[in-house]
Amino acid sequence: MANAIKYKRILLKLSGESLAANGTTGIDPLRAEAVAERVHEVKDMGIDVAIVIGAGNLWRGKRGLERGMDRATADYMGMLATVMNALALMDAMERRGLVTRVQSAIEMHAVAEPYIRRRAIRHLEKGRVVILGGGTGNPYFSTDTAAALRAMEIGADVVIKATKVDGVYDADPMTNPNAVRFEHLSYMDTINRRLEVMDTTAITMCMEHNLPILVLNLWHPESLRLALHGEKTGTLIDANP
Repeated sequence: MANAIKYKRILLKLSGESLAANGTTGIDPLRAEAVAERVHEVKDMGIDVAIVIGAGNLWRGKRGLERGMDRATADYMGMLATVMNALALMDAMERRGLVTRVQSAIEMHAVAEPYIRRRAIRHLEKGRVVILGGGTGNPYFSTDTAAALRAMEIGADVVIKATKVDGVYDADPMTNPNAVRFEHLSYMDTINRRLEVMDTTAITMCMEHNLPILVLNLWHPESLRLALHGEKTGTLIDANP
């Protein structure tokens, strides 16, 4: 007998790089379609899906700061780039038959709805996928923090941080073959070990509201499905020691 679905509503946190071909920047329509296929599989399980996506494939504010750019300006540019990614992902998902809405924390009525919490929840209740662009709408906050904030606002059961590795390691597994993967971490362990999962603000917010974080490999064909059935995959971060 198959395991019951563990999570009814999820917030999927995607990096901007998830839309770029390996080793490149920009938006690759084929990668967007691959992400859309993963989301379609989740929707077929009867799960509500909201998405927050980063902008690293289009813009990295750190590079601007290194050249003397104003931090707020660099952050606003990143927020605008997340909306471009959201639109690309929306297009790919609608071509897969998923009814999708893009909401932006920075108002731009010609391309996206403004982010309104109750409207976002209503879309989810009607079975639509909601992509939340524009970060928090404020500079000095990352899209990790936006993901934690939006997850709490919409009543998500978990934040799923989708990456290209199968969990959280004590070192970079891409460069260190001896890196050890954690199956489980507490919020405090994650912060104290300075593991690069999400920024400290995002993890602290999840800790204060007891919102679990699940880190897994988006590109493994079974990883997301297994996680949603409550089977051990990736790394779970929660309040348990």
